[in-house]
Amino acid sequence: MIKVGIIGCGKIADLHATEIQRIPDCKIVGVCDREILMAKQLHERFDVQHYFNDVTRLLEVSTPDIIHITTPPQSHFVLGKLCLESGCHIYIEKPFTINTYEAEKLIAFAIKKKLKLTVGHNAQFTPVAIKMRELITSGYLGGQPVHMESIWCYNLGDQSYAKALLGDKNHWVRSLPGKLLHNIISHGIAKIAEFLTDDSPQVIANGFTSPLLQSINETDVIDELRVIIHDKDFTTAYFTFSSQMSPSLHQFRVYGPKNSLIIDDDHQTLIKFNGTPYKSYLNKFIPPIVFANQYLGNFINNISSFLKNDFHLNSGMKFLINSFYRSVLEDSPLPITYKEIILTAKIMDAIFNQINS
Repeated sequence: MIKVGIIGCGKIADLHATEIQRIPDCKIVGVCDREILMAKQLHERFDVQHYFNDVTRLLEVSTPDIIHITTPPQSHFVLGKLCLESGCHIYIEKPFTINTYEAEKLIAFAIKKKLKLTVGHNAQFTPVAIKMRELITSGYLGGQPVHMESIWCYNLGDQSYAKALLGDKNHWVRSLPGKLLHNIISHGIAKIAEFLTDDSPQVIANGFTSPLLQSINETDVIDELRVIIHDKDFTTAYFTFSSQMSPSLHQFRVYGPKNSLIIDDDHQTLIKFNGTPYKSYLNKFIPPIVFANQYLGNFINNISSFLKNDFHLNSGMKFLINSFYRSVLEDSPLPITYKEIILTAKIMDAIFNQINS
């Protein structure tokens, strides 16, 4: 039995608790929040044995094997270090830490303690993301990626989060180095970082406040971002974040020397682009049929998963949690490498340094 604790009992903690309870031989033994009522409500709704408003008490009384840290990112490093000192493996919600320095220090400490860490980049483990990774590993691209495009949007019409942020000048997101961007873009950046070979790629970033936010005198929040990334092996990438694009996209495209792939996280589709053209006018007729068949295949796969009760909105989180727990139990490789975690932090640091200057 794996004993699990949760620190931070806000909205995202509900998703963690739900997915943890889907995994056999796991039990949430304690939850903690500085606001004791927040901890109590999570304890009651998920039938957790203990609840606390002090992390030390959670660690001492519940003695969890693994801790999920779902607090604002400003606290991730301090809480992570405290949990590692108590002998716990840690799953930390994104972003992993505030910056690269904290990420490297926390990972180094975990290695020293012979404990494991991961970050909540669950978008890396949706069904289509897993299929894409399998195709790339099998050599479908025909070599290393030549270019990548990651689009990760956020709709500021979301009542549950955006309105709270825009209506509160003291919201914790505003104190992050990248403010709104800092709390969202690691999902999209990590998709690029996974396939880069350079530890320190060149990053060129341009961020600005949308006309919509300017019209309501919200000039402190940058909600439009365009980034170019270039590594030493001549792989390039574009990253786009937008609060104004419609539809609000969550897509990743990877182009190889032979073939290319595109995944859409919103629709859970994966499309293969064959790099070999057809002759003459056939190139105008056959590819549309091929793409139509692929979309039909995606539809059938999604329906099949739905009927098997294996198609839910947070399947990526379940897969990541399950993989991390298995890594802890079997001492097998982590689902997300430390190199990828650190590289994601480096790219984000570079972005925020540029747009803030």
